[in-house]
Amino acid sequence: MRRFVLGLDEGTTNIRSVLYDVDKAEIVDSESHTFKQFYPHNGWVEQDALEIYNKILKASREVLKRNAVDKNELLGIGITNQRETVVAWDRKTGEPICHAICWQCRRSASFINSLSAKTISEIKQKTGLIANPYFSASKIKWILDNVPQAKKLLKTNDLCFGTIDSFLAFKLTGNFVTDTTNACRTMLFNIHTLQWDEQLLKIFGVSKECLPQVLSSDANFGTCSKLLYAPLCSIIGDQMSSMVGQGAISAGNTKVTFGTGGFVLSNIGTSGDKNIDGLLTTIASTLNGKTEYAVEGSIYSACSATDWIKKAFDAYDDVKDTEKIAKSIPDNDGVYLVPAFTGLGAPYWKDDARACLVGMTFETTKAHIVRATLESMAYNTKAIFDKLKASGQKFGLVSVDGGGSKNGFTLQFLADMLNHPITKSKHSESTALGCIYVAMLSLGIIKKSDIKKMSESNKKYLPNMSEKDRKKFYNGWERAIKNV
Repeated sequence: MRRFVLGLDEGTTNIRSVLYDVDKAEIVDSESHTFKQFYPHNGWVEQDALEIYNKILKASREVLKRNAVDKNELLGIGITNQRETVVAWDRKTGEPICHAICWQCRRSASFINSLSAKTISEIKQKTGLIANPYFSASKIKWILDNVPQAKKLLKTNDLCFGTIDSFLAFKLTGNFVTDTTNACRTMLFNIHTLQWDEQLLKIFGVSKECLPQVLSSDANFGTCSKLLYAPLCSIIGDQMSSMVGQGAISAGNTKVTFGTGGFVLSNIGTSGDKNIDGLLTTIASTLNGKTEYAVEGSIYSACSATDWIKKAFDAYDDVKDTEKIAKSIPDNDGVYLVPAFTGLGAPYWKDDARACLVGMTFETTKAHIVRATLESMAYNTKAIFDKLKASGQKFGLVSVDGGGSKNGFTLQFLADMLNHPITKSKHSESTALGCIYVAMLSLGIIKKSDIKKMSESNKKYLPNMSEKDRKKFYNGWERAIKNV
C-alpha cells in the first residue's frame, strides 16, 4: 500500500498543497494558487480568508485526485502558514466577519505607539516580542473597535479570533485550535507559561473565550472530513516550519528565509529567557512534549523589493535574470536600496520609515539598482547577525531557503557579509516539508533525529571578501539607513 502525507503551505500571497510519498521520502506532486491582496488605505493589507480556505481545499483535492490517493493511503495532513495575520469569524457559521488583517498591515500603529514604556517592557518579558502592529493583538483590538458584528458575536460567545492556521483547522475539522508557534506570535501568549496571559488580554481588551485552544505542534488537531477523513496532525508557523525543513533543530542552528519578507531564526534550545535588544524571542516548536525556542529577526521586505523594481524600473524580464545582471558590474558603485516599503523590521523597528534609493549619479544604471536590491537582503541579515553575535550566540549551520535562495549572487554576497559559510537549503519546499516532517513525527513514522539527515545539503557558499571591503560596503548601508 502506498503511504502519503499532505502538506498545506499557506503563504502570504499563495497557497500550495504538497503531496509527500513516505516510502520514496520525496515530494511527488504539488498544486498552487495565488489569492487576492487588498490595500484599502495606505499601509493597510487585507486578505479574504474564505478565498484562502477554498483554494487550499481546491488544490488539495486536485493533488489527491491526480494521484488517485484513497482514504487508506493518506496517513495525515500538516498545516504551515503565514503568521500574525488575523481572521475573525462566526463560531456558528464558520464565516469570516471581515477581511483578514495581514501581518504586513500597519493600521494599528497608533494604538501600539500609545502604550507606556512599562507595558512595552511587560509585553517583551512575557511574549519575547517587541510591541508592534506586526503582531496579532493590536489587529484583534482594531476589529473589536471597528467591526460592529464583532461586538454582537462577542455578547453571544460566538466570536472567534485566530491566525490563519486556526481558521483553516476550524473549517477542516470543526475544532477551534492552534499550536504554540502561532499562538506565540499574537502578543497575547506567555512563552514561559505556554498559556494565554490574563494581563496581556486585558491590555488589548480580548476575551480568552474568543481564542483557540493551544496544542503542541505535533498534536492531533482533529479529522479533516473534507479531505479523505485524514487526521490533521501538525500545525506550525511558516518560519518555524522552515527551520524544521532545513534541519535547524539544534541549538546554534540558524535558518534564513528570503521570501516576500526575510526571516532569520536561530535555535537557542529549551530556554526562552534570552533577551536581545531589537530581536524577538519566539517558540521554535513544541514536539514530543518539549518546547524549544529561537531568536528571530524579521525583515519586512525581501523578494517583494525585487518585485517592486521590476514594476517600477522594468529592471528585468525574468527574476532569474537578476543574478546575471548583478554580476555584470564589479560593485554597487555606492548605490543602496533600503526597502522600507512598509517600515523597517528587525533590528531597527521603525514603523514610520519608508523606502529610499540613495547614492545615485548620472552613471547609475538598472544593474546598480538590481544589485542594490539583492544586496539589501544581505545587509539587513548582517544587522540581525551582529546582534546575535553580540549576545554570545554561536553559529553552526546557517541554511537559506525561499525564492531568494535561488539567486547565487545573493547567497555569495550573504556569505561575504556574514563572513560565515552559507548552506543552500536542500529542498526549495523546506517550509512545506517542515509541517510534513512534524506530521510524520506525530504519526510515529520518523524520529526527530532523522530530520537532520533528511534535510542535509552539500550546496555551500564560502566567504571570499576582504574585511576591508566588507566594512566599506556595510558602512554604506548604515549611512543609507539613516535616510529613512
